[in-house]
Amino acid sequence: MLHQVNGQKTDSFSNGSDPLREDLHVFLESEVQLAELDDLTKVNPVTPATVLRCLQERYHGDIFYTNAGCTLVALNPFKPVPYLYCPELMKDYHVAPQLQKLKPHIFTVGEQTYRNVKSLLEPVNQSIIVSGESGAGKTWTSRCLMKFYATVANPSASQESHETVERIEKRVLDSNPVMEAFGNACTLRNSNSSRFGKYIQLQLNRAQQMTGASIQTYLLEKTRVAYQAPLERNFHIFYQIAKGASSRERLEWHLPEGAAFYWLPNSERTLEEDCFEVTRDAMLHLGIDHSMQNNIFKVLAGLLHLGNVHFADSEDESQVCQPQEDAKCCVATAASLLQIPHEELLDTLQVRRISAGKQRQVFRKPCSRAECETRRDCLAKATYGRLFDWLVSVINGSICTEPSSWTNFIGLLDVYGFECFPNNNLEQLCINYANEKLQQHFVAHYLRAQQEEYAAEGLEWSFISYQDNQSCLDLIEGNPVSICSLINEECRLNRLSNSIQLQTRIEKALSSNASLSRNKLSKEPNFIISHYAGPVQYQIEGMVEKNKDPVPPELTQLLQHSQDSLLQKLFPSQEKEQNDPLSQSRAPVITVVSKFKGSLEQLMQVLHSTTPHYIRCIKPNSQGQAKKFQTKEVLSQLEACGIVETVHISAAGFPIRVSFQSFLERYALLRKSCPPQPSPSSRLPSSSPTRKASGQQLTSEEDAMPQSLIRDILLTLPHSVQTATVLRDHPEARLAPGPIHCGRTKVFMTDSMLELLEHWRVRTLNKCARCIQFCWRRHQHRKLEKQRWAATLLQAATRSWLTRKRIQRLHAAATSIKRAWRKWRAKMDSLVSIELDNVEESCVSRVPEPPLSTTLPWPPRSTVQLWPLGLVLSNSPVGVTGMRRNLSLQACLQIPCHSNTYKVEATQHDQAGITSIRALPQGSIRFHCKKSPLLYANISPETQNCDITGFNQILLDRHRLIEEGQQFSDSSQQTPQTRALACGFS
Repeated sequence: MLHQVNGQKTDSFSNGSDPLREDLHVFLESEVQLAELDDLTKVNPVTPATVLRCLQERYHGDIFYTNAGCTLVALNPFKPVPYLYCPELMKDYHVAPQLQKLKPHIFTVGEQTYRNVKSLLEPVNQSIIVSGESGAGKTWTSRCLMKFYATVANPSASQESHETVERIEKRVLDSNPVMEAFGNACTLRNSNSSRFGKYIQLQLNRAQQMTGASIQTYLLEKTRVAYQAPLERNFHIFYQIAKGASSRERLEWHLPEGAAFYWLPNSERTLEEDCFEVTRDAMLHLGIDHSMQNNIFKVLAGLLHLGNVHFADSEDESQVCQPQEDAKCCVATAASLLQIPHEELLDTLQVRRISAGKQRQVFRKPCSRAECETRRDCLAKATYGRLFDWLVSVINGSICTEPSSWTNFIGLLDVYGFECFPNNNLEQLCINYANEKLQQHFVAHYLRAQQEEYAAEGLEWSFISYQDNQSCLDLIEGNPVSICSLINEECRLNRLSNSIQLQTRIEKALSSNASLSRNKLSKEPNFIISHYAGPVQYQIEGMVEKNKDPVPPELTQLLQHSQDSLLQKLFPSQEKEQNDPLSQSRAPVITVVSKFKGSLEQLMQVLHSTTPHYIRCIKPNSQGQAKKFQTKEVLSQLEACGIVETVHISAAGFPIRVSFQSFLERYALLRKSCPPQPSPSSRLPSSSPTRKASGQQLTSEEDAMPQSLIRDILLTLPHSVQTATVLRDHPEARLAPGPIHCGRTKVFMTDSMLELLEHWRVRTLNKCARCIQFCWRRHQHRKLEKQRWAATLLQAATRSWLTRKRIQRLHAAATSIKRAWRKWRAKMDSLVSIELDNVEESCVSRVPEPPLSTTLPWPPRSTVQLWPLGLVLSNSPVGVTGMRRNLSLQACLQIPCHSNTYKVEATQHDQAGITSIRALPQGSIRFHCKKSPLLYANISPETQNCDITGFNQILLDRHRLIEEGQQFSDSSQQTPQTRALACGFS
């Protein structure tokens, strides 16, 4: 595979977490989801990783068909999808005016081939190559394509022609179940695996109506009749007759229910392909009547019984090996079903005839046990191979028409995919040889398509490099010496084959070919061929014998002596002379490789004369489960069927293809940020040599504008890139092509050029980012300074407002207090004056009162300041004394009494009368204020510790006054006068 092109690796981008790489993928995908890409060559970059990711996204979205250039990739859904193959959808694709606008489908390929035939454009004949490994869906794809052609090629002219075409279409479709029953088998990878290749020609007349068909087969796996790998089965037809035969047929064919056959393993499994009635009906429609069918199934039953014949070792080499006891009846049953003599059948299997001497005398040599079983297998394989070829000829005779009745054809090629197993032998060599030939044809066709695309964009094609598998083909089929020629030469030599000697000859003759190698660690003789899909190791042991495909003449003569009409057709008597030992020694040996090479060359001639279309069937997983996509499994199949090679060829030219608009949208910043640096040798890179040679020039201003902008962008890059881009205008530019080319609508560039553009784009973005950061930081700094200045102004205004509001509240509170105090003081003065004027004092005591030894203590100065004016006057030297003085003092100080009523009792010394008592003021003065709507107006400033004197103290702190009054009361009780006063109140 192509790992490096023009010094640049074409591997997928690294899967790191680089944000630039992710952003680059988004740009290259042109903002289109991978599931929406109908063509794998449209992914950017064109690498196996992106191809796999695109297929996986589409598969999970139930989109099973994707274009890959000129190839259609078909993923097996592993589930029924009836809406994808209904007749209505077939008609939709058939009547669509533009197939390119429809989703990829096998009907798109079928309709395109049909329209190409109708357009009569050379080459008119079409070929569809369906490839893929076992289980990928090749058989289903071919079947659906045949149904499509049978639907769209239906005439609408006369009723007679309509019935004729319907009959032909029915026969063509009925050939499928017959070919699948006799040529398909259940393998580990697929329950309906085709064990042969076939090329079907659908013949069309001048009106593009199907008039007939023909089938050509390649390399039937005859060894499966006598040998089945573990967990695999024989051909379907053996299980169909064993399970679907009637009671009468079982008796006739000696197939009792529950019978065990050595060549019928895993018969307990029931598959959809085991339907016997479908095969019989299809054979009947193809012209095989019931009697002929009975003969065919009788021969197949005879082969099953022949497989149960096992031999025991002989006591002496001169004695023949006798069949085992349980196998003797099987020999008789097989001979009866094949209608050959029992003794002759057993003698042919036990004894080998050898001709020697000038007189060609025939000698009989007993065979060993292994040789007897080998001859038994050879007899079964020869019979089944002749039967299969006869069925193909019968089908062709039924569906094929005269050459004069058809003019064109559409071919369907269903072949093996690339095979690489742990043990590979001649079958895998032939299969991979055919795939190498088809891959060479495919690459040539795809390169031609690529060349047309580049020519349409005005680019040259000569610089495209790709891997050519011609050296591998020379190793396999080259002249004068090749692997095939050496194997054929070993078959022609009249000696026993020696694998070690053949290995030595191959290494000595072909050592100069780089595609050949050998596994030196293996003990078995082998050689390794480096195919386009990978190296494959082949075992030499048994390869020569398989190439000879020996059918001893006595076995052929035995079958020619059969009384069965079918075996007489399969082994006609005209071959007696050819099978004669004397004539056989003089006839050239026709080997398997020679026959396969000849048929393959004929096939390639047909393909080269037609317009090829490719359908690559892919198996998403080996378990056959829906919605499961195994990346490694799919990648190996993409390599085997050439899709990865297609991707590599795309990558070999210009894997990055971007439209002018997308290119300018992404890289226009290079032109804006950096002024172009013109150099003396700088020229427009879009003017390719092809354009200049043809004299084409861009005269339209709209076409010249994008290319001039692209030129300005490229001029901002280093001069080395400009020089490399300009070198392609030089005659020597073909040896060192430029990294970028501008077509008419797209820009084509290599990975290195893309990386360079991205590097300069990142530098430009970083520069712009730094500039943006500088501007943003300056803006943020200025904004922060403005915010700080505004906050300072707001704080100053708020503090000023709060201070004014606090002063206003204090001023209003002081005003209210003064007003209330003045009102209260006026009231108190009025009450005192009334009380002093109405009091009458009389002395009730006749006994003169002795003078007090002590007088009441004078109150503190702070208390005297709180007295009303009347009380002050009462304490003057000219005022009253005694009880009235005490009462006035009590009232002024507001000393609470401990009883609910005031009671004054006259003592022995004081019984002059009762002193009036004034009532205490009730409650306190409260101020009610409304809540201000201004913010922070309710928050009172911090209280200042200051002494409050005067009348405000009485109103603002009444409790404090009460406590002082109680202290005063306690102090007054310490004197006899105070105690007497307290007794009077009690």
